[in-house]
Amino acid sequence: MQNVIPHSLFTDHDIYLFKEGNHYKLYEKFGAHSTAIDGVEGVYFSVWAPFAKEVSVIGDFNKWHSETHKLLPRWDESGIWEGFIADLKWGDVYKYGIRTNNGVLLEKGDPFALSWEQNLQAGSLVSTTWFEWNDKNWMKERSKKNSLKAPMSVYEMHLGSWMRGTDNPDRFFNYREIAERLVPYIKEMEFTHVEFMPVMEYPYDPSWGYQITGFFAATSRFGSPQDLMFLINELHRNEIGVILDWVPSHFPGDANGLHFFDGTFLYEHEDPRKGFHPDWKSYIFNYGRPEVKSFLISNAMFWFDRYHADGLRVDAVTSMLHLDYSRNEGEWEPNIYGGNVNLEAKKFLQDFNKAVYKEFPDIITIAEESSDFPMLTKPVHEGGIGFGMKWMMGWMHDTLNYFKEDPVERKFQHNKLTFGSMYVYNENYMMPLSHDEVVHGKASLIYKMPGDEWQKFANLRALYLYMFTHPGAKLLFMGDEFAQTHEWDFTKSLDWHLLEYHVHKGMHDFVKKLNHLYRKETALYENNFSPDGMEWVEANDDDNSIYVYLRKGKKEDDVLMVVLNLTPRVFDYKIGVNEGTNWEVILNSDDEQFAGSGVKAEIVDEEDDEWMYKPNAIVLKLPPLAGVILRQKKIEKEKVATKKPAVKKESAAIKKTKK
Repeated sequence: MQNVIPHSLFTDHDIYLFKEGNHYKLYEKFGAHSTAIDGVEGVYFSVWAPFAKEVSVIGDFNKWHSETHKLLPRWDESGIWEGFIADLKWGDVYKYGIRTNNGVLLEKGDPFALSWEQNLQAGSLVSTTWFEWNDKNWMKERSKKNSLKAPMSVYEMHLGSWMRGTDNPDRFFNYREIAERLVPYIKEMEFTHVEFMPVMEYPYDPSWGYQITGFFAATSRFGSPQDLMFLINELHRNEIGVILDWVPSHFPGDANGLHFFDGTFLYEHEDPRKGFHPDWKSYIFNYGRPEVKSFLISNAMFWFDRYHADGLRVDAVTSMLHLDYSRNEGEWEPNIYGGNVNLEAKKFLQDFNKAVYKEFPDIITIAEESSDFPMLTKPVHEGGIGFGMKWMMGWMHDTLNYFKEDPVERKFQHNKLTFGSMYVYNENYMMPLSHDEVVHGKASLIYKMPGDEWQKFANLRALYLYMFTHPGAKLLFMGDEFAQTHEWDFTKSLDWHLLEYHVHKGMHDFVKKLNHLYRKETALYENNFSPDGMEWVEANDDDNSIYVYLRKGKKEDDVLMVVLNLTPRVFDYKIGVNEGTNWEVILNSDDEQFAGSGVKAEIVDEEDDEWMYKPNAIVLKLPPLAGVILRQKKIEKEKVATKKPAVKKESAAIKKTKK
C-alpha cells in the first residue's frame, strides 16, 4: 500500500519564481495544507531539501518511523519533496525525517509550519490561519494612520512580561486575556501603535523571541494563531496599529530548526566569516541564494497578509549590511569592491521593501540600524534601501548621556541635545527608548536620572517632553510610562503596583498627557520629516542649560514653543518672539498633577525690543528641571503691518558663543 499519494500545489511558474528568488507567497505552497483528494481528507506536505537523500513525514500517526511516509522528489530539480497523506487532520504533530547523503537521519520542524508544540520535542502542528476578521474600517483607513504626516507614538512590549496571571505570577496571560487588558490600556494612554517583540515561535525564553525557529508560526506560549489574530483584531477595532518585530538577520542552531537543514548549509553560508554570528552564536541567512530570499520575503508578506500587521520593525539591520560587524581584522571577507558592505544583504533589503510596499502600500517598515549607512529610508529607485523609517539611535545615546549628567555638569554637554537637529532630516527617524536601554545592568530609565527622588522624576518628565516635541516618530518601552524602577526582567510582570504611589502615577498621567497633546497638536507631527517643522530660537545657552525651539504645522500660525530648563533653578527667562504673536502655556512638566513641585510656568512680561533675532520678547517664569510648551495664538496681522522694523540684537548666549 502506498502511504503517500503524489500531489502538488506548485505550478511550473511557481518553481521558476522560487528558483529566481521572486516567489513572495511561498506559504501558499510549502508546509502542511489540509485538503481532500477524490473525497479523501488529509494533508499535503512540501518541503525544500535539495541535498537530502530522502525525506519522510514522521509523527504520532506513524510512531515516528521514517520509512512509512516518504515524500516524493519533484522531477524538475527544484529540490522540493511533496505528497499527500490521507486521514491526517488539524492538530496532528509532525516533523520531517531528512536522510542526508551521509546516511544521517535529521528530525526537522517544518520551516513553514503555522504552529509548534511547546515542549522538548517541539513538533510542528497541522494548523490553519483561517480567521473571521472584523477590522475592515481600520484596514480601509490605516494608510492615514501610518502616514509620515500622522502622529506615531509606539508602545513597545514583550507579551510574556507585560502582565502575568493574577492567580499565578508565573502564568502567562494568553493572547485573548492580554487583549482584555491591553486594548483599554493603550486607548487610555493614547498611544497610536503597539509594537510586539517577536511573536514568531522560539524555543529559548531568554532570547526574548530573537532566536526564531518557526518563522511562520505565532508562538504557542500564548495560544493559537487565531488567538493572536483576535488580539490584533481587537486593537484594530479600537484604532490601534500593530507593528511586529521581524528577525531576518539570523537564526539559532537548534536541531529542529533551519541550521544544517538537509545536511548542508542550506539557509546559511557555509563560510563562518559570512554565516556565523559571533555575538549571538547564531547563523546568518545566505541572502544571495534565491530560494532563501523567496523564503524571507514570503515570511514578511505572510505577517501582513494573514495577520494584518501594519508594520514590521526589522531587527539588527546594521549586522546585515556590514560584513565586518562585530568581527576583527581577518575574520571577515571584503565584497567584490574591497568594501565592508554586504551587497547581497543590501539587495535583499531593497527587494524586500519594494515587494511589501507594492503589495501593501499602506504598511510601514522600520529599520533598527545604528550606523550611518546612507539613504536607508530613501526610495529604492533613488538608490536607497526603501525603509519607511529608521530608529534614531544617535539621538537616543546622546539624550540619555546628557540626562545622566548632574545638572551642574550639563553645560559642558550642551550640544548633545542640539546635535541631532543637524541630521534629523537625513532620514525618516523614529526616536526609540526601547527595551535595550533597560537591561543588562544599564538600569531603568528613572534610575539613569541623577539626584534625589524628586530630581529623578523631574528629569525624566523633562526628557519625555523633549522626546515628544522633537521631530520624528516616538517609541517607548513598556513600564517606562510609569517609571518602572527595576530593570526589565522577562521572567516577571511589570511592577504595576507602583501606580499606587503619587510620583509613579504622576509620571503615568504625564505620558498620557504628552500622547494626547502629540495627537492633538498638528504642529508636533505634520512636518515631522521636513525642515519646515522645527526652528531653534535659543540653542546656545549652555551656561543656563536652557533650550528654546519652535515646532510648526502646515498653517502659518500653527506654532508651538518648547522651553527646556534642565537645571534645578527657578528664574525668569527672556525669549525672542515674532511680532504680533501671543502665547499661552499649555503644558508644564512641573505641575503638581504630574507630581511636580507646582511652580507655575507663566509669562510675566512682554517687551517690544528685539531679542534672540526676533523682533519682540516675552519673559517666561521657568520651573526647575522642567519642560514647558506654549501655543501661539492667532497672529494679529494688522498690528504686524503697522509695526516698525526692529533693529536686531543678539542674545547674551549667542554673543558668548561667537566669542
